[in-house]
Amino acid sequence: MAEAKVDVDPRLLEILVCPLTKGPLRYDREAQELISLDAGLAYPIRDGIPIMLVDEARPLAESEKAALARP
Repeated sequence: MAEAKVDVDPRLLEILVCPLTKGPLRYDREAQELISLDAGLAYPIRDGIPIMLVDEARPLAESEKAALARP
């Protein structure tokens, strides 16, 4: 059974930063991840809760970084 996409509170998204770089994050609703281009990491969102632990983050592939860097 497919996991339902749960939106993260927009107010929370405004204040969250990457715990490694303290830089901005991008919300990927489809993948349920918060992306840090500076760190090259994607932090998972589980049941609407961002998991802001570097150990839980997924490294971004070079192709993902390039695609996300485009405006």
